[in-house]
Amino acid sequence: MKPLTVDMLRAHLIVASFTALCAQLLACIALLLLPVSQQLFSSTPFRLLAMAAIVSGVIVTRDFAQAAFDSARQSRHVAPHDAHEHGVAIASDCPQCWLVVLHLRLTGRPFVLAGH
Repeated sequence: MKPLTVDMLRAHLIVASFTALCAQLLACIALLLLPVSQQLFSSTPFRLLAMAAIVSGVIVTRDFAQAAFDSARQSRHVAPHDAHEHGVAIASDCPQCWLVVLHLRLTGRPFVLAGH
């Protein structure tokens, strides 16, 4: 498997894991604060809801990362890079650099961090 494909899959798994962590924290808080039984959390509807929340979290994160990338491109913090086909150079002073990098990892595009 190509390194970019592995990186893309890893990025999706990290985002899904973080979303699952947030859902689990909400479930724990609900157990402490709301009068719900523990059996609710092992039911099929809850598991389907959790899966939908994780998928939705990945989609929303991809959208935020795409918006950050588009904003960085408009502000010229992102430029095409000659060394790679479809490669991107990210300026070191990019205000949303981590989201731009996340977008590039989620889409499987090569990138380099460049000085300004």
